[in-house]
Amino acid sequence: MLATLPVQTPDGGRSFDDALLAELLTEIRGRRAEFEQQQFVSQDIIERYRKLGVYRALVARRFGGDERSPAEFCRLVERIAEADGSAGWVASFGIGAVYLSALPLDTLRSLYARTPDLVFAGGIFPPQPAVFVDGGLKVKGRWSWASGCMGADIVGVGIAPKNSDGTGGLPRMAVMARSAVRIERNWDVVGLLGTGSHDLVVDDVVVPEEWTFVRGGKSALDEPLYRYPTLAFAAQVLSVVSLGIARAALDELRSMGSRASVTGAPKLGERVASQLETAKLEAELRAARSWFYGAIDEVWQCLLAGAEPAPDQVSMLRLSATHATRTAADVTRRAQMLTGMAGVYERCPIARHVRDVQMITQHAFLGDVTYQNAGAMLFGLSPLPGYL
Repeated sequence: MLATLPVQTPDGGRSFDDALLAELLTEIRGRRAEFEQQQFVSQDIIERYRKLGVYRALVARRFGGDERSPAEFCRLVERIAEADGSAGWVASFGIGAVYLSALPLDTLRSLYARTPDLVFAGGIFPPQPAVFVDGGLKVKGRWSWASGCMGADIVGVGIAPKNSDGTGGLPRMAVMARSAVRIERNWDVVGLLGTGSHDLVVDDVVVPEEWTFVRGGKSALDEPLYRYPTLAFAAQVLSVVSLGIARAALDELRSMGSRASVTGAPKLGERVASQLETAKLEAELRAARSWFYGAIDEVWQCLLAGAEPAPDQVSMLRLSATHATRTAADVTRRAQMLTGMAGVYERCPIARHVRDVQMITQHAFLGDVTYQNAGAMLFGLSPLPGYL
């Protein structure tokens, strides 16, 4: 049927299967409480992500993937986040395929030999010492914030390689099967409860050196997608979750406009103050979203033309992502304020949206240091290492 065929998006990209996506989003909305209570997104939803193409979206075509653009992937994550912030956050780690592209080509061929629909999760910090032994690097330690690990096929953990003389190279990620890792379920936080961002524990697993890579390092692939700034993309796929959450909050606010007040006051949507503030919130969110995708498109067109993005363009990717996150959090909180006492109940979706979106502002990729680095560059100075 024509309705189920992928169609062109306004920027010329390809949409995902609309019928599959709509069905999935309805399911996610109905199960948000389930994800929060069990502290992870259920495996059947992960399998539906696979079917939709979340995990092959950023895998190279040469390995059977879809090799979609950064904007296409971000729009998908944003749609899922509108249904549930935790579900969107877990979907965002489809970006793992971009990280993994820094593995050697032969390793990538082996990795995707069976399927491009692999679920990758990782715990990066703190990088744990890993000594060289026969067969590779011996990995041992504990890593936190491994979002989506409950549904992963493969995992990566941060290591600091050490030779026998104590020297070593750059920190890396060591990739291994999910079965080689123990998950300690200790995700006890105020928001994004369903992301399952538990600890990973590894006990003396030897990982071949060719199954390690420098996170954010040069890709082994040369297609435009794998020349897109990796660390900026990593920030963007998280930031766009906040845009989806804020959109859901504004939609919920409008749905509450006709509700009668228990105090006898005018209905929410009839109050002048509500009308003024809601219009401002809508304008602010749309403006932040427009810059977010505009910065992506500028860099993407540069890459498609065979050029490399300028440092200032990469900085705008980082700055627009942080700006979008902060704006989305502010919009969501102000939407809750308009609801009065109705917005303080756990059963009110906006209360959950506030908790979830505030969590994203705490992420290291989206912190105040982004403003510091972007500001330094605007004055012609060098940013801190790792920003670009």
